[in-house]
Amino acid sequence: MYLTQVLDRGVQLKPRHPALVCGTQTLTWTALHHRVTRLAGALQALGVTSGDRVAMLADNGFPYVEFHYAVAWIGGVIVPLNTRLSDPELVYILNDCTPMVLLIGPEYAGRRAALAVGCPGLQAVIALGDVTDPLDYETLLARHAPVLDRRRDGQDLYAIIYTGGTTGRPKGVALSHANLVANTLALISVNEFTEEMVYLHNSPLFHTSGSARLLAAVSVLATNVILPRFEPAAVLAAITRHRVTHIILVPTMLNRLLNNPAFDDCDLSSLTHCVYGASIMPEALLRRALLQMPGVRFAHSYGMTELSPAATSLPAKYHVLEGPLASKRKSIGQAILTAEIRIADSADQELPRGEVGEIQVRGPMVMQGYWGQPALTAQTLRGGWMHTGDAAYMDGDGFIFLVDRIKDMIITGAENVYSGEVENAIHEHPKVSECAVIGLPHPDLVEVVHAVVVPLAGVTLTEAEIIDHCRLLIARYKCPRSVEIRQTPLPLSGTNKVLKTELRRQALAAGTG
Repeated sequence: MYLTQVLDRGVQLKPRHPALVCGTQTLTWTALHHRVTRLAGALQALGVTSGDRVAMLADNGFPYVEFHYAVAWIGGVIVPLNTRLSDPELVYILNDCTPMVLLIGPEYAGRRAALAVGCPGLQAVIALGDVTDPLDYETLLARHAPVLDRRRDGQDLYAIIYTGGTTGRPKGVALSHANLVANTLALISVNEFTEEMVYLHNSPLFHTSGSARLLAAVSVLATNVILPRFEPAAVLAAITRHRVTHIILVPTMLNRLLNNPAFDDCDLSSLTHCVYGASIMPEALLRRALLQMPGVRFAHSYGMTELSPAATSLPAKYHVLEGPLASKRKSIGQAILTAEIRIADSADQELPRGEVGEIQVRGPMVMQGYWGQPALTAQTLRGGWMHTGDAAYMDGDGFIFLVDRIKDMIITGAENVYSGEVENAIHEHPKVSECAVIGLPHPDLVEVVHAVVVPLAGVTLTEAEIIDHCRLLIARYKCPRSVEIRQTPLPLSGTNKVLKTELRRQALAAGTG
């Protein structure tokens, strides 16, 4: 199997059936194939060839799906860009992976000049939704003829997807065609994907959680309903209008759906499957969802970008409030069919069941490595195992229970924030002596970013100064929601590491969280 073959299969088996639906517009499998092959022709005419990178900054829509397949069609490598990143962050990424072409949506047209100036290596910028632009997307599709599929597969690179960096810089996760094929086949199996389903894509397609499920749903020739972004009312309306059967939500999204005033008035009877991930589902929220959505089969999926992204699954049968299976409800499930998982100690030795250690994974879905970072790749993949940095234990039945994040990662809403990245931004403030960033619990977002800052001696520093400073350097969702300015040094361990557990305890005791 190779990823692009599904388009030929769609034309052969379901030529007039809907492949994509976005708002009032629908593309059949024939139309999708037509547009993908013409976009591939346009990119090829711009000089894109095997191994070249093509980036995209846009909201979800038909072009985002076409981008995923057209770049691969001619052997290129996609670089989906997080729309919530700041201009300096995007400039860093673009200069790191040096794409030839950038596709930019109308919502982000105002950022085009800054990106073009900061990234002189860009050879072309394709504008979506601007017919006055010489490289207007729809005009390019109309002008260029289809080209042949280069049928890239195996270890050929498919995507470079950037995640937050623990050292303060984003790192590009290099995923091959084989990685995504392995993940696609696993997702089809564990999530009960069929050609009869209607899948609602409301998660950003620049995330692996969104793009991986797009690839899986397209592979079974399902109908794919695309929303530009997550908005509770729009999601509820789309489920009702299009008779959606499958969806993925992070706990924050689910909570906002249940709290939306329109929830009780919508017909959600078509919805049969809901996968959640990104963070552990709060017990109270899951209980509420099971009671208010009794016809939905909930399932938990754990993974990360480096795993393409899935590694475990907790199927619907364990999402019960009582009975012998209920004890597994708080786990992240068992290894999916393509993954091998162990819990290991700091010496990478597997631990007995019930003992807490690091989750380590190996299998065909594990990334090729970090783009341009061989030392970090070797460290992360040492011994042939992906070292996740997450602490957990495994019970006697192979169910994995997440305990904590070894890496200092904060999960806020649907986004992962690395504390080191925020700390680096804060440290650039000229008045800062020391700082530490931690996550504090939040009833809706799971966690929020909290900073503890020690100013230089004799200077005055305010919470607003720190937050405003961070907003110039990093995405707003990464910026601290609260800041403690303290005059005493940060607490240190015996090895001179900041005791973030102590800072978290102090903040909670003070009522900050």
